[in-house]
Amino acid sequence: MSLEEKINQDLKTAMREKDKAGLRGIRAIKNAILLSKTDGSGKELDADGEIKLVQKLIKSRKDSLEIYQKQDRADLAVVEEEEIKVLERYLPAQLSEEELTPIIQEIISSTGASSMKDMGKVMGMASGKLAGQADGKSISAIVKKLLS
Repeated sequence: MSLEEKINQDLKTAMREKDKAGLRGIRAIKNAILLSKTDGSGKELDADGEIKLVQKLIKSRKDSLEIYQKQDRADLAVVEEEEIKVLERYLPAQLSEEELTPIIQEIISSTGASSMKDMGKVMGMASGKLAGQADGKSISAIVKKLLS
């Protein structure tokens, strides 16, 4: 089942249950899918594209959440947190730091990286290999820790 079909089913369920947070999050994904379909590129949204789309929406909300928390806007921060929880349901299970570290160590040894100068090379391979399983921020933190 594609993400779009799953979203349409979940949207109906959220409407029936009057789940306001669910509706906001699901509608955001539905809107992003619609925008990607009508962007004029003519590309179909594949599974990897769907994951990247949802990750982009989550990253946007996390950035907003951080700003709201710095400005002591708890009312707006709660809305962002609710939407993040809804959006995360549509991503594959995320790997923990303990699970990521050996994978990234393997990538570092296979690329021959030895210093922070090689971070870009490692990040490129790690981001490709771990797409959908971890966000770029956590991958970057582990790579920095291992290369320094």
